[in-house]
Amino acid sequence: MKKDVVKNMCGGQGEVIIEHILGEKELNGKCGLYAQVSIHPGSSLGYHVHHGESETYYILSGEADYDDNGTVRPVKAGDITFTPDGCGHALTPTGDVPVVFMALIIKD
Repeated sequence: MKKDVVKNMCGGQGEVIIEHILGEKELNGKCGLYAQVSIHPGSSLGYHVHHGESETYYILSGEADYDDNGTVRPVKAGDITFTPDGCGHALTPTGDVPVVFMALIIKD
């Protein structure tokens, strides 16, 4: 798997680790991303809006505050989030362990 470490992702703090499960060839233009993402305490994925695509998170471990288009709610292992086209979201770990989740971006 290809691994990217992105600093200050979408204006967030620290680093976001993205382990790509499928590459561009396998995604075949239908998906923008299918990956396992890790965010350590003290880091965050900044608020961003999706255009022409939706994104789903499936939380595998850890706890975080999820900003769902301006409404913040806690998420934990087993929770699923969905951000439709034209809406935004952000994620900030709240515990003392990384939040790890699957991310899937589907293009409209």
